[in-house]
Amino acid sequence: MANGTTSNKKLVKAINLETFVFLFILIGSMGYIASKMGVGVMFKVIMYTSHDLLLNTVFFIMAIAVLAGAFGSLLSEFGVIALINKVFAFLMKPLYGLPGAAIIGALTTYLSDNPAVISLANDKSFKKFFKKHQLPALCNLGTSFGMGLIVTAFMMSQGKQFFKAAIIGNISAIIGSVISVRLMIFFTQKYYSQIPDSEVACDCIEDFDSLNYREIKTDNLFQRVLECLLEGGKSGVEMGIAIIPGVLIICTAVMILTFGPSVDPETGKEIYKGVAYEGIGLLPLIGEKLMFILKPLFGFTSSEAIAFPITALGAVGAAISLVPKFISQNLIGANDVAVFTAMGMCWSGYLSTHVGMMDALNCRNLTNKAILAHTIGGFVAGISAHYIYLLM
Repeated sequence: MANGTTSNKKLVKAINLETFVFLFILIGSMGYIASKMGVGVMFKVIMYTSHDLLLNTVFFIMAIAVLAGAFGSLLSEFGVIALINKVFAFLMKPLYGLPGAAIIGALTTYLSDNPAVISLANDKSFKKFFKKHQLPALCNLGTSFGMGLIVTAFMMSQGKQFFKAAIIGNISAIIGSVISVRLMIFFTQKYYSQIPDSEVACDCIEDFDSLNYREIKTDNLFQRVLECLLEGGKSGVEMGIAIIPGVLIICTAVMILTFGPSVDPETGKEIYKGVAYEGIGLLPLIGEKLMFILKPLFGFTSSEAIAFPITALGAVGAAISLVPKFISQNLIGANDVAVFTAMGMCWSGYLSTHVGMMDALNCRNLTNKAILAHTIGGFVAGISAHYIYLLM
């Protein structure tokens, strides 16, 4: 292919062993849930939960994404991002072992999503600042800040008591990103140690100096502002549409595994009514068994909180949609929000994006190393958030 990547599909027999394994797992899991709440109730819960998530969560996140996209576009158009790059570029080498230009990747993904760093990595005027062993680490750097502005804004919107917690989460995500990137560079240096020119800058043709110059629109000031707002807002709509499958599918499954039956107000007994957000309470049972680890590491208020980091592994948009329900049931507090912000930003669905991102960087052989480094980075981010919150 033109970009040097290969297809991630291959031919196999139409019916093989994995067909029967999949059916066994599917029927077994659905049968287990149905045995708890009944077949009819199970499907009603799935449909009502998905519908409520779409109306009350997805559209809310989309609104934040539209505003964040418009704001980010303005920052880029009028040089604020370039200014931030100049101010903080001197930190990139000692912290991450990357050139100052790498901060643009962090800022871009913070304002958008993980894959945004790939478009930068394919930009010759950006790529020229990196040595060959440093480029793969862009995957971990970008993912550490994916959807950061949206996650932060969402957490702050849940109440003024969570403002400080969201800030702590951002600081902790930076700590996690340093660990993730440094580990990845350790792996890449070892991998490229047999290649003589791995310490040489990438061979790229310079289009323009991206650190000292930026492209702007040629229209008048009013038109530039208007186009930035509309184009940035449009990207927010696209992001909001893109998260719908993850939120509805992943989050519905997590909700069913997290919450329990409804409570009859008259008798006080637990019953299944077939309404949204009923479940079988499996994850809290697992969380209770692990609280002796989770409590000292993350300070979780309840065992249900384990659902957030699990969901963030696949989709942070789905993970943050759990938060309002947790808050309404007093299952989490400010400490949990700080940890959620840190882990949500740092992981930001990396299991669903790392493979494609590493493939786009032509570093497929290092995918496992990138995932390992980022898993450790996410845990460090969450632990840091808990203890920084306690100190503050």
